[in-house]
Amino acid sequence: MEIRLAKSYGFCFGVKRAIKIAEESPNSVTFGPLIHNKNEINRLKENFNVGLVEEIDEVAPKSRVIVRTHGIPKDKLKILHERDVEVVDATCPFVTKPQQIVEQMSEEGYSVVIFGDKNHPEIKGVMSYAKDPVVVLSVEELQKALPKLKERVATVAQTTRKFSEYTKIVNFLMEHKKEVRVFNTICNATFENQDAARELSREADVMIVIGGKNSSNTKQLFNICKENCPDSYLVENENELQPEWFEGKKLCGITAGASTPDWIIEAVIEKIKKIKV
Repeated sequence: MEIRLAKSYGFCFGVKRAIKIAEESPNSVTFGPLIHNKNEINRLKENFNVGLVEEIDEVAPKSRVIVRTHGIPKDKLKILHERDVEVVDATCPFVTKPQQIVEQMSEEGYSVVIFGDKNHPEIKGVMSYAKDPVVVLSVEELQKALPKLKERVATVAQTTRKFSEYTKIVNFLMEHKKEVRVFNTICNATFENQDAARELSREADVMIVIGGKNSSNTKQLFNICKENCPDSYLVENENELQPEWFEGKKLCGITAGASTPDWIIEAVIEKIKKIKV
């Protein structure tokens, strides 16, 4: 069986930057999981003593606190800066951008529509910079929220969402509002990984998507692969592979989410090579 990697996969710029920041900040804690990959978080803990806190009250005085790649709500960031701690901001610059945009648009009197998952940490952070934002995942949700919106609307998207779905939101707004400011805040790395996964999954007999089960961009990759290759599977590491997935297959395609390190990808590939099909 041939094993083929997607043309674009794995760590994005923001994650690489955050990992480097964490490795250069030993004996610290991250506020929320640095990235959505528990295996990499465990590696940082074991090798660099980078711990994890989820609440402000867990932050010890005079400690060093790393802000996660997804960012945190504005009020919590303010509290951290006011505390007697060293704040190291590892928020991805592509996440900081929509925060800045919605803050400015709110100040200019626009209603803000955010296309994304309101329960995702990135969106929780972005929401905190806007005044009464509307957060939606579909046109149906937006239609229900339409009466709340002013005639002037600004819109941003979660960095890891599908561009085709974002355009549906934008088109609906343009049909119903007089002025719509559109900011394409979807990350280029997301585009590239999704396009590469789509291309490979059209050829593969089986697709393995590697990444955290709670990672938005990894789940998007999995959904794309599943559309083209019914035998697509999402795994966090090599221990989740099942031999029967590969029976009778000729081409195994592999892609990985933006929070998946190379060492996990390599371990998965080595395990697949050892499976007899």
